[in-house]
Amino acid sequence: MTRSTRSQAVEIAEEYYDSTEADAFYLNVWGGEDIHIGLYDAPGEDIATASRRTVETMARQLGDLTAETRVIDLGSGYGGAARYLAATFGCHVDCLNLSRTQNELNRKNNGEAGVTALIDVIHGSYEDIPAPDASYDVAWSQDAILHSGDRPRVLDEINRVLKPGGQVIFTDPMQADDCPDGVLQPILDRIHLETLASFGFYRSELSARGFKEVAVSPMLDHLRTHYTRVGEDLQSRYDDIVDLSGKEYVDNMLRGLQHWVNGADKGHLAWGIVQFQKAA
Repeated sequence: MTRSTRSQAVEIAEEYYDSTEADAFYLNVWGGEDIHIGLYDAPGEDIATASRRTVETMARQLGDLTAETRVIDLGSGYGGAARYLAATFGCHVDCLNLSRTQNELNRKNNGEAGVTALIDVIHGSYEDIPAPDASYDVAWSQDAILHSGDRPRVLDEINRVLKPGGQVIFTDPMQADDCPDGVLQPILDRIHLETLASFGFYRSELSARGFKEVAVSPMLDHLRTHYTRVGEDLQSRYDDIVDLSGKEYVDNMLRGLQHWVNGADKGHLAWGIVQFQKAA
């Protein structure tokens, strides 16, 4: 595989997130501004509120973010995290994302929020980041790296574009370190992947690249709550979302969400905030 060739998993993800069915669902049910797993103060909490709390929590963990901080958001979706970082800390953020549909709305929302000068929206893949070596202080990602078919390559790219002493912070739906073989096949089939990563995978791979662990915080209960809440919201608005995304898409999504809930209940999954620092 050459460095210019993207994995098949990334190609599939690009096609999916550019589809009108998926775009309507993520805008109207998953949250629109932030389309990642939330941190919930209560099981019935609003999805958007919990999702924004994840962004705020990750930003607090990073500490001293300033107008001098350069961030790359890998798999940035609609750009909610980038707008928060830019508006709150004055950071310059590059949003790298493979969905042209999401990128268009990201740019529009950046203009409405008055942060266009601080955010560049770039169409591309984290398997081949279009940036020079040692360009960023922070590599940020939320529930996106799972879509790569070559995660070690993604970590190579993160290592390459981070400055010495830079930090990587991300969340990712994963399998448990002791997950039995075969039990996650319904989830993998649904998202067209062969594997999920694990905390052990990220610890091993990042350590091998000279990164030091800052914090690894398992929070599987929030993954379960989030997928439950999305399923509840989708079911309560079933007819409206069917009008937007189609019955087949909505029914498949409801089945897929339940697979994630079942996997969490059985302890086969993992999720949390992972933070490492590159050697200075």
